Amino acid sequence: MRTATLPTAIGLAAFLISGSALAGKDLDAIKARGAVICGVGTGTAGFMLADSQGKWTGLNVDVCRAVAAAIFGDAEKVKYVPLTSQQRFTAVQSGEVDLLSNNTTVTLQRDTALGLDFTAVTYYDGQGFMVNKKLGVKSAKELNGATVCVAPGTTTELNLADYFRATKMNFKPVVIEKVEEIRAAFFSGRCDVYTTDASGLYSTRAANVPPPAKADDFIILPEIISKEPLGPAVRHGDNQFADIVRWSQYAMLEAEEYGISSATLEEMMKSENPTIKRILGTTPGMGKALGLDEKWVYNIIKQVGNYGESFERNVGSGSALKIDRGYNKLWTQGGLQYAPPIR
Repeated sequence: MRTATLPTAIGLAAFLISGSALAGKDLDAIKARGAVICGVGTGTAGFMLADSQGKWTGLNVDVCRAVAAAIFGDAEKVKYVPLTSQQRFTAVQSGEVDLLSNNTTVTLQRDTALGLDFTAVTYYDGQGFMVNKKLGVKSAKELNGATVCVAPGTTTELNLADYFRATKMNFKPVVIEKVEEIRAAFFSGRCDVYTTDASGLYSTRAANVPPPAKADDFIILPEIISKEPLGPAVRHGDNQFADIVRWSQYAMLEAEEYGISSATLEEMMKSENPTIKRILGTTPGMGKALGLDEKWVYNIIKQVGNYGESFERNVGSGSALKIDRGYNKLWTQGGLQYAPPIR
């Protein structure tokens, strides 16, 4: 039997870039609808929160906005669907949402068994513990016998059991699905400890402490007991849409690395730096490779900003949370955020 001749690398690249090999039903549906449907959480300040007018803001929300800016040239073409931790994966699998961007930890089983594809890491996090100062606890190693509020169906719940087993301590879980009900249980004293990703603890302490209590009445213990790389997920099957989500995130990182911000964007459009010209589309080709307009990155940075701008505005020094960037600094500054080149 004669073996078919494989296409040359150049021929294959030309075929892929032509767009016919990239077409996917999810992206086609998004374009026909005129908006990205984005699954977010039910409310975490700094990451995903709707105001009294229903306007969503946050680090995770900015991922959705960046994808809309890349596809439509308009970051506002997003419909937000709030989901609990129990609802989120089914919502993606069933097609209720196109994209999940709600502080979901990337794990092997989630990436393989659930029919999902994770893109880039939006936020490097880790699980922590928050207690009332009145408890007199300064370390997670002092939590033997504590009651602990935790959400079901999360890596948090599994990590909690692992940690107490490994440290030979006992605990009593108080398992509650809705985040606002978990917070209410913790602040009312129904549980001694609230455990979730440290980002969520900072958010809760900054924005959700009910009066007359104050944020200073609560401390986040020093121990971080897990790796929680948080990132968006899409359904298996539409590689083009997954690529657009992934590279929209990378574009925000690349822009920060090369000094391209919403403030410097117009000046950078005049740059003769070959890398900047590729990023901003003044040297064409990158948009075509994704099936997008060549100004896709321009539109993201103009309307959403680079990663550093998004971080500082939502959770960093310009926000109520004031979280240090830590691991989320660029690799050039000692952090883990590192984008492959746009070329």
